Amino acid sequence: MTLIGMLHYRKKPHDVKKAFACASIAKMYGVSFVYFSYRSVDFANKIINGWIFSEGRWTQRKVNFPDSIINISPPKTHKQTIIRKALKRSIPFISHSIGNKMSVFRRIEEGGSFSQFLIPTQSISQVDDVISFIKKYTRLVIKPHSGSKGRSIFFITLLEDQTIRCITGLEVNHYTWEDFKVFIRRLIQQQKYLIQPFIECKTKAGLTYDFRLHVQKDAAGKWAINLIYPRVSGNDKLTSNISSGGYRGELIPFLVEEFGEDYFNIKQLLEYFAVSFASHFESLYKHRSFDELGIDVAIDQQQRLWIYEVNWRPGSKNREFSVAKNLIPYARYVAESNRKKRRKMERLKN
Repeated sequence: MTLIGMLHYRKKPHDVKKAFACASIAKMYGVSFVYFSYRSVDFANKIINGWIFSEGRWTQRKVNFPDSIINISPPKTHKQTIIRKALKRSIPFISHSIGNKMSVFRRIEEGGSFSQFLIPTQSISQVDDVISFIKKYTRLVIKPHSGSKGRSIFFITLLEDQTIRCITGLEVNHYTWEDFKVFIRRLIQQQKYLIQPFIECKTKAGLTYDFRLHVQKDAAGKWAINLIYPRVSGNDKLTSNISSGGYRGELIPFLVEEFGEDYFNIKQLLEYFAVSFASHFESLYKHRSFDELGIDVAIDQQQRLWIYEVNWRPGSKNREFSVAKNLIPYARYVAESNRKKRRKMERLKN
């Protein structure tokens, strides 16, 4: 029987909601499931002192190395990183990093097929990069190269009186040109940032929103839609991220409300884009595959679609079972594919 492992930095699975969801779905599919942490790996004997969910509770048990690993959390220490690399050499992991925002942008741009959906983006290396952008577009967004949940995002507007307004969260500041240059200089000393023109995407009520296209690999290793939903800001924030105070809406009612008779065409556009983009995006990476992606897009006043960003570990709070329904079958597919590959290599050797 196929054994699927879930590797996590937490010692026990009791507070990891996705672990329980995966254990439950694994039983439905007739595969074994073990939760384990970095410290529970015995490389010498190829044994894991992990956790099995049985008869309504988690029980610690020693099992053989799994056939594939669901790696839902990154290592927290150098030692964990070493253990992760060692495991990856012999066991297929189902999730792989896509890189930071700027590297993702460059890949899509070089790939060509979906480059027309990209918002013009530039890495900030000096203050003049921002000054040139704001003079050209008047409204722009500054984001960290690496980041999530809408943190450290700045919305910049050049006002008619030549002062510059900067909004982050609910905080609003106004700068003169010289003060703004000082602000940017301090900002880029802290970490790497990129800059984009601001694409306005608002509801009829004036709330900022975007669409999250959550796609996953299925039991056959093909891209499928898990869920498409609008994320709407719940206040005056310019970010619609749920962890920053936004909320998740229902797709069809939202589209009907905002697009009227065009709602079905918009729905089809989002669905087609989700799967076709995911397939193309994965093709841009050699020797690397992905299990799920969260693609954030906007539709402007002319109904043109724009890619905000691509996430390789999209949030799925309160949707753990929905995600696990694809996660477990795909992990089994990865395990079986790896077995077939090894058998083929052994036959060639003989």
